Amino acid sequence: MVSQASTPPHLTNVDREEEEAEAAAAAAAGAAEVAEGGRGTWKHAAFHVATTIATPAAYAPLPFALASLGWPLGVSSLVSATLATWYSSLLIASLWRWNGKKQVTYRHLAQSIFGSWGYWSIAFFQQVASLGNNIAIQIAAGSSLKAIYKYYQKDGTLKLQHFIVFFGAFELLLSQLPNIHSLRWFNAICTFCTIGFAGTTIGVTIYNGKEIDRKTVSYSLQGSSSTKVFKAFNALGAIAFSFGDAMLPEIQHTVREPARTNVYKGVSAAYTIILLSYWQLAFCGYWAFGSDVQPYILASLTNPDWTIIMANIFAVIQIAGCFQIYCRPTYAYFEDRMLHDKHTTHFPLGDRLVRLILTSVYMVVITLVAAAMPFFGDFVSICGAIGFTPLDFVFPAIAYLKAGRMPKDPKLRLLVRIFNLAIATWFSVVAILGCIGAVRFITEDIKTYEFFHDI
Repeated sequence: MVSQASTPPHLTNVDREEEEAEAAAAAAAGAAEVAEGGRGTWKHAAFHVATTIATPAAYAPLPFALASLGWPLGVSSLVSATLATWYSSLLIASLWRWNGKKQVTYRHLAQSIFGSWGYWSIAFFQQVASLGNNIAIQIAAGSSLKAIYKYYQKDGTLKLQHFIVFFGAFELLLSQLPNIHSLRWFNAICTFCTIGFAGTTIGVTIYNGKEIDRKTVSYSLQGSSSTKVFKAFNALGAIAFSFGDAMLPEIQHTVREPARTNVYKGVSAAYTIILLSYWQLAFCGYWAFGSDVQPYILASLTNPDWTIIMANIFAVIQIAGCFQIYCRPTYAYFEDRMLHDKHTTHFPLGDRLVRLILTSVYMVVITLVAAAMPFFGDFVSICGAIGFTPLDFVFPAIAYLKAGRMPKDPKLRLLVRIFNLAIATWFSVVAILGCIGAVRFITEDIKTYEFFHDI
């Protein structure tokens, strides 16, 4: 029901013709497929996709983004981004074995369609998305851990930077797990924490909103004319970040055949969760606090304390899983070049030692940047603009056209071409505007705050 009802008509028509071929490929893959790791179900795909997209760090800036755009533009931007990324995810999933070969990473999928420049372009954008996302969510995790700490130790002396380091140490341990599929049960827990975080935060937001004198809540855009413009640009980047999913081919590689159909189901199930949570939190947060809402929504909540603590606990658990999904492209890139080197095989624990060194270096860099510049909202925007917008909006639309997987009906083919080009063009503009806004606010924050500022 999920896959058929949720798949665009032109994708359904193309894929129906390939269903038998896909089943034959699955049978031919046999034991080799299992050995390569394609064992997950559509439910596992849903867990991975939901964990990747629907993070507290993605939810958190949405009310602030709406406050920076106002009701009409904010609502239309949020709705259009939701539909565009769902559609784009289905396009990427439809390119599985598009040329008869399996592309197990986003980079290799781009290479199979565009050649070497596609590989390196996607590698660049994926690294920007991975690094920027993990810096942003590590700041968010540190903020949540600090909030929990302050609830129990009101006079405690530990700063935000301490909790960023604690979270980094925990992620270093999780980084020793071999691959995404090994995280499937942890990501299942993270998915339930996503629902728990959304439900708790939405409920507390409505509760706080009812306690506030509604006459004091303003929905007008704040600041000078130039500030309003830059805040709007920044908000577009934040919305793009909130729907970031730069890992779908890597996730699809972990799913059993028919992988295309299973990922259709998984993506649609994950977006059902997103639809029921993103919009409600964005609208309720903006309604409750108006223009004064904070970039990290939990910072705007005041009571009851125990529910806020519960939301922060949900946030930390969920962010831990999301962090692992996004660090895997970096690990994979270097492991392909280091772990298979012939010299490492001379040592029984060589591979594990190389992995430990690699992941330690990565975690030190991410943790250091997050601790030095804990500007959550700014990293969210620049990561969304430079990293996620090309990967989640522009590339899928162009790649689908380039791969030639078009419907046979001439009218439908023309409609798909126009629609895909419109998505790619508009979100290329969004990427530029979001980057301008993010750079401007990062520059302002660096002037205002010292490095390693305890926010």
